[in-house]
Amino acid sequence: MSDRTDEDRAADRPDGAGWSTDELGYLQDDGARQRVLVVHPYVRGREGGLLKRTPEARLEEAMGLAEAIDIDLVGGEIVPLRSLTPKTYIGEGRLDDLKERVREEHVDLIVFDCELSPGQQRNLERETKAKVIDRTALILEIFGARASTKEGELQVELAHLEYQKSRLVRSWTHLERQRGGSGFMGGPGETQIEADRRIIADRITRIKRSLEQVTRTRNLHRARRQKAPYPIVALVGYTNAGKSTLFNQLTRAEVLAEDMLFATLDPTMRAVLLPSGKKIILSDTVGFISELPTTLVAAFRATLEEVLEADVIVHVRDASHHDTDIQKQDVELVLADLGVELTHDGEGTPVIEAMNKADLLSDEARTALLNTDLRQERMIALSALTGDGCDRLVSAIDTVLSQQDQTIELTVPYADGVTQSWLHANARILSSEAGDEGILYRFTVDPVAWAKFSHRR
Repeated sequence: MSDRTDEDRAADRPDGAGWSTDELGYLQDDGARQRVLVVHPYVRGREGGLLKRTPEARLEEAMGLAEAIDIDLVGGEIVPLRSLTPKTYIGEGRLDDLKERVREEHVDLIVFDCELSPGQQRNLERETKAKVIDRTALILEIFGARASTKEGELQVELAHLEYQKSRLVRSWTHLERQRGGSGFMGGPGETQIEADRRIIADRITRIKRSLEQVTRTRNLHRARRQKAPYPIVALVGYTNAGKSTLFNQLTRAEVLAEDMLFATLDPTMRAVLLPSGKKIILSDTVGFISELPTTLVAAFRATLEEVLEADVIVHVRDASHHDTDIQKQDVELVLADLGVELTHDGEGTPVIEAMNKADLLSDEARTALLNTDLRQERMIALSALTGDGCDRLVSAIDTVLSQQDQTIELTVPYADGVTQSWLHANARILSSEAGDEGILYRFTVDPVAWAKFSHRR
C-alpha cells in the first residue's frame, strides 16, 4: 500500500495546480475535469438468469452514464461479492483494492452502480479519500445537466432535493454543528442539520407550488390540442435507442440527437402528414433506463403524461444492442407503472416496435429481422440515421390509425360549409351524393377526431 498523502498526489498530477483539499481532507476540483472510476458491485449468484443483465453489461451501461457528463473516465471495475457489508457495501479486501487503485490512478470521484445508504457513502469516502456517489445521484446529475425547460429544471431540482433530504441524517459531520438562536432563522441550540433540513423542506414546498402552475399551463395546452382533430403518436424507448434521431428524420426537425444516454429530457412535439392525408402529432419523450430512481419517475410524471394520452405508441428499440430484449422489458415495466396498457392486437394502446439501428446489424441478423417484419406487420426494421425503413414505419402508423376508423353515412346541408370542409380535410370520403336536403357523404374517420369535431358542431 502507498503511504503518499493527498497533497503529494495532487502535486504530481498533470493538472495538479487546479486541485486542493476540502474540509474533510478530500481532493476537490477547482476547475479541472474530475477523474472518475465506475464500480459495479454485485453479489455472486444473483447475476444473470432469464432477461437479466450480466455484470459486464451493467458496468458498460454505468460507464455510459458517467460519460454523459463532463468528466474524465478513468475506467470501470466489476466487484463480485459473497455478501453485502452493511458498513461499506463491499468487504474489507475489496475496499483495500479499491483504495489502492484510487491512489495509483488519482481518482477524484467513484461512481457505485448500486444504491448506497448515506452511512455507506460516508464511510466509503472516509476510506478512499475520494468523493463517492451512487447510481441515483449520477442519474440526477445527468438530468440536471440536460433539462432545458423551466418545468424540466424544476422537476430535476425537486427530485434532487428529495434525494438529499434523506441523506442529511448521519451523512456529513459538518452538519452536526450547532448554530445561534438569534432572529427567526432558528431557535437556541438548533443544529445545522435541522436548519438545512428546514431549508430543503421550504424549497421543496416552493418548487411544488411552481410546478402546480406549470401543470395548469400544460393542461391548458393539452386541452387546446385535444380540440385539434389530430391523433397523438408518442415515441418511447430505452435511452440512446435513437428516438430523437428518428423524430428528426420523420419531422425534419433539429432536436438534439447525440450518441449519449439521456440526450433528450424535455418533450418535443411536431405535426406529421401521413400517406392517407391524415395529420398526426408526433411526440419525442425522455428515454427510460433500468432502475430509474423513483423520485424521478414521480417528478417526470407530468412530462410522461403525453404517453398516457397517445393514440399509438412507437417503441423505438436498438436492434443492434445485445440487451435489446431486456431493454424492451424495462420500458414496458415503466409504462405499466405509469398506467399505460400496451397491446399488439387487442384492447389498449396500439404499439409499433421500431427496430432501429438495423444498419449496424450483420447481413444475417438483418435478414432475420426483415423476415420477422413479414410475419408481424407491427415490427419494422429501420435506420433512423440513414432513413431506410422510415417510410414503412409511417405507413404502419397510418395503417394502425386507419384500423381504428369508423365508417359513417351523413347528410350534410348545402349551407354547412364548415362540416363539408372538415370532412374533406380530415376524413376519407368513400362516396358523396347530392340530395334534396344536402350531400350524403359516406366516409371513414378517426373516431376520436370525429367525436371532438361533432362536439363542437
